[in-house]
Amino acid sequence: MDIKVLLADDHAVLRDGLRMVLDAQTGISVVGEAEDGRQALEMVERLHPDVVVMDIAMPNMNGAEATRQIKRRFPGVKVLILTMHENEHYLAQIVNAGAIGCVLKRSAGTELVTAVRAAARGESYFSPAMATMMLDGYRMHLAVDGRDESDLLTEREREILQLVAEGKTNQEIADLLVVSIKTVQTHRAHMMEKLDAHDRTELVKHAIRLGMITSD
Repeated sequence: MDIKVLLADDHAVLRDGLRMVLDAQTGISVVGEAEDGRQALEMVERLHPDVVVMDIAMPNMNGAEATRQIKRRFPGVKVLILTMHENEHYLAQIVNAGAIGCVLKRSAGTELVTAVRAAARGESYFSPAMATMMLDGYRMHLAVDGRDESDLLTEREREILQLVAEGKTNQEIADLLVVSIKTVQTHRAHMMEKLDAHDRTELVKHAIRLGMITSD
């Protein structure tokens, strides 16, 4: 059975070009064309496509909002965003709206067929430039949100955090490290300040995020 595709873009010339690319493929059939997001939503309800190729910048409901509403009302329909914009703002809109992937307009001629077939299988597809941007953003998120917080701690503080996470008391930690209990308390206070932790439970959560212990 052919993959049924709905094209949604406010430029007729671009839609014609996309239709030619897709209709030339075995197993793919363009079942309709929409000029804006609102019309795309109506056509999804009427035509039940498998995949919607959606421009993100359109009048009468943009592509992001149309995608959001399609996913809410027809969760089985896969939406691929088509955009000329290579920036994090649009990427965030695309991901948050529930699109399964994104193809840059400049590379649609070579990537769209692959993206449509992947989407129909329930697999994500992002143009390489967008995928790189996503990976860079994820790395930055990790650095800010936790993984690199280990750099805030001294070796001794890491040792103590490990032992706290294992359930050791201050006295037990002092005995194991051959230091005074006051030294342990001082290191512990410094750790809590650096990690913005207010009790042992929060320290344990940080230890889990840093891979010191598992959450099991």
